[in-house]
This record gives sequence, structure tokens and C-alpha cells, in this order.
Amino acid sequence: MSSKDLKMFRVIVLLSFLVIRASSLNNHSFPNNFMFGVATASYQIEGGWDADGKGENMWDWWTHTFPEKISNRYSGDVTCDSYHLWRDDVEMLKHLGVNHYRLSISWSRVLPEGTTNYVNQKGVEYYRNLFQALLDNGITPLVTIYHWDLPQPFNELGGWMNPLIVDYLGDYARVCFQLFGDLVKNWITINEPQTTCLQGYTQGYKAPGYANEGEGIYLCAYTHVLAHARAYHIYDEEFRALQNGTISIVLDSSWSEPASDSDKDLEAAETQMEFILGLYANPIYNGNWPRVVIDRVGTRSLLEGYSKSRLPEFTQEQIDYVKGTYDFFALNTYATNLIYHQIDVNQSIGKASYFLDSGTGSKTDPSWKTVVGWVNDVPWGFRKLLNWVSEHYKRPDIFITENGWSDYTGELNDQDRIEYIGNYLSAILDAIYEDGINILGYTVWTLMDNFEWQVGYSQKMGLYYVDFDSPNRTRTPKASAEWFAGVIRGRCLLDQCEN
Repeated sequence: MSSKDLKMFRVIVLLSFLVIRASSLNNHSFPNNFMFGVATASYQIEGGWDADGKGENMWDWWTHTFPEKISNRYSGDVTCDSYHLWRDDVEMLKHLGVNHYRLSISWSRVLPEGTTNYVNQKGVEYYRNLFQALLDNGITPLVTIYHWDLPQPFNELGGWMNPLIVDYLGDYARVCFQLFGDLVKNWITINEPQTTCLQGYTQGYKAPGYANEGEGIYLCAYTHVLAHARAYHIYDEEFRALQNGTISIVLDSSWSEPASDSDKDLEAAETQMEFILGLYANPIYNGNWPRVVIDRVGTRSLLEGYSKSRLPEFTQEQIDYVKGTYDFFALNTYATNLIYHQIDVNQSIGKASYFLDSGTGSKTDPSWKTVVGWVNDVPWGFRKLLNWVSEHYKRPDIFITENGWSDYTGELNDQDRIEYIGNYLSAILDAIYEDGINILGYTVWTLMDNFEWQVGYSQKMGLYYVDFDSPNRTRTPKASAEWFAGVIRGRCLLDQCEN
């Protein structure tokens, strides 16, 4: 960066701090052991989609077969080219001063056929070099085993609606522990099954594009929960004693705020939380599906003429196998929604639908700040979500593994992003100091602008701007990068903080 550019950024950063000072933020320092980081995912940044023996994955197939499904017909074939430019990524992380970097392993880069019969050494070398470079620079790798890029051979078997994936995921996880466990001590089994199951197997917005409203989400959730438990037990029983690491699953949820103080809307908001978050969290943290999900899906299924519930039933052995498979609660969140009662359990019978099963409707307050509809700046909703998780799941340690702001411009002077992250970090401090919740760390999505799934490169979420028209995929820090680096250095959102 030129001296002129550096001077410009100093001015931008100063303005950023003035914006933050003018707002009402918590003035406590972050605890000494609180971790700051950023996150990415393999398909979204790596590129090199067929480089050095990598196999085809579900998103390779989806973007190549149905390019019209992606904004501007983009793909992740090259994206940020981090497969070749990973050293640049490490330099960016060093500049930010992060404590951890959440990233994922591409299943098909390590196991090109998905199965363990062939291990791609070039892929192994790529990840080992990256993990070692992170450690050499004092950055802890927080590694996701599976972040949506299912090997295409398994997609052709029905993907996450096929319980055989439980065994395949377990085999793959074991390979990861064997190959990388000496370098990686913090593992995530699976990223955001809620979004995968809702948008990939129920609505069809994301790969693999199945629109099965009646059963898709439940079959998908069932397989994900069991697959997570399989990977957890493999680590716990075969590797933990030697490698001494931690492992959990990343779950995603918005906060469901009652649209009114009526009893029906209060009940609807609680039901919505169970259908969105509880469907995946309850089996792991409490055992079995949430009772309201069991009851509502079961009742509606019978009224619709099914011989049994569309929600797969766990055996007692499976309930016991899944329960307790966590070391902490990893949470991704971006927004708050207003939830209202829409239909009773026995209304509108005739169409099997996850959306009718919950009986709820959703909207947002037009006064809430937003640019992209699925992200809004409602920090009080975030704090309520943290309290709900703590109260419902036995007060686990909570790690925020994704949170960030989205816009369409990628502008360098990204004041909205600074304000959003500052507000959500302030809510974390409120939760720690006023609510007594143990929050381990916070992770910004994302390090740099990247391939954002079905919207391609139209939405920008990075602390760094990426020039996707440049063969070098030039990265430029935004004002938010400089601001976040300052927060990490000072462990404080203001000029001076209380301990």
C-alpha cells in the first residue's frame, strides 16, 4: 500500500473510532482469555477446484450444471485463489492480530473420491503447510471438517437425506484427526446443518437444490445429528487422550422475538426457536428432538394421512449416543426476526410442509438497520439469543464462530460494518458481565470478500476487499480491518475500558 493510501486509511480509522465513541457501547475490557478471530470456508475462498488431484464436490457440480442458479453465473472455481495465495491470507491474519482463524478442510481435496481408499497427498500438504504457518505466527487454527462441500459421489446417493453419510463422514473425520491432529487442537465437525437442510433440501436455494418441504429438512437433520455424533465419538475415543483437543458442532440461528405480547405470539416465538435451533441442538445438549417438534410434526403427519410422523424417530440407543457430544456451544448468528402465531397445529391440513408444521410467521421491523435482508443490526436480539442458549442447554461455554455485516458495494470505508461488529461485541460484553454467560470468543465472518453461495460475489462480507477481476485477486484492507485490529490490540471497544 502506498504512503498516500496509508494516510487515507489513518483518517478512515480515526473516523471509525469517532463513530464508535458516539455510540453506546459497553466499556468493559474483554477477558484476558477471550479469543478474537475471523472465519472462512474452503469452497468460498480456495479456488483450485480441480487442482492437484482434487475431486469434484457438490458445489462444483451445482455451479457447473446449473450456472443460472448463481448470481451472474459465478462459481467457486477460482474465487479468492487461496489454494495458491494462502501465504497472503496468513499475512492478512497477522496484520489483524487475530488469536484464531476458523477455516475448513475440503473433503474432496483430501479424499478425491470421498472414501478413504485414496488420500490425495497434495491436498494433505496444502493443509499441513497452512496449519503450520498459522501456528508459527501464534494463530490458533479452528478447523471445520465439513462446511457444505459434500463429495459429488455422495451427493449422487441422495446426500444428507441418506443415513449412509453418517459412516462416510465418520471415516473422513478419522482421516482428518490422523493427518492433522498434531497441528489442530480445536475441531468443528459440521457447519450449520440448519441452513444446509433448510435451503438445500427443503427450499432448494442452495446445492443440491432439493425442494422437499415435507420431509427433506427432517431426514437431513437426522443424518447431520448422527454424523456429528459419530465424528465426536471417534475423536473422543480414539484421539482425545493423545491429541488433547476439543470438538463440537457449529449451529446457526437468528433470534426469534415475539411480534406482540400476546400468549400466542409468545408461544410462537418459542416454537420457532425450537424448529430452527432446537431441532439440531436439543438432541446434542439435552437428548432427542424438542418435544414441541415431535408433537406438532407427529400430529400434522397423521392428519395429512401419513402412517407415521414425517420426523424420523431416534431409538433410545441413538438418543444416548448423541446426547453430550459437545465440548462447547459454537454459534453463528446474523439477525433477529419478529415471530407471530399463524396457524394452529390442525389447520391448513393437506400440504406436508415444515413451514406449516411450526405454525409461525416471520417479519422484521422496518426501523432495523439492514442492507441485505438476512442480516440486521439488532444487538439486543443477539444478547437474548445468548441467554436463551445458556438457559436451554445447561449453560455451556459459548463460542461465536460467525457474525458479520453484508453489503453490495464492498466499499473500503465500511462504517456500517464497524458499527454492526461493535454493537454485537458490546452485546457480548453485556452478556459476560451482566448476565454471567461464559463466552469463549468471537469470530468475524469473514476475512475477505468471497463466493457467497447462491448470490455469488454480489454480497460483500469481508474485512478485506478482493478484486475478483485481478489475476492476483488483490486484497485491500477496509476500514473495518484496521478498526478490528485496534480492538484486538486494546481488547476494548473504546479508548479506555474498565477491567
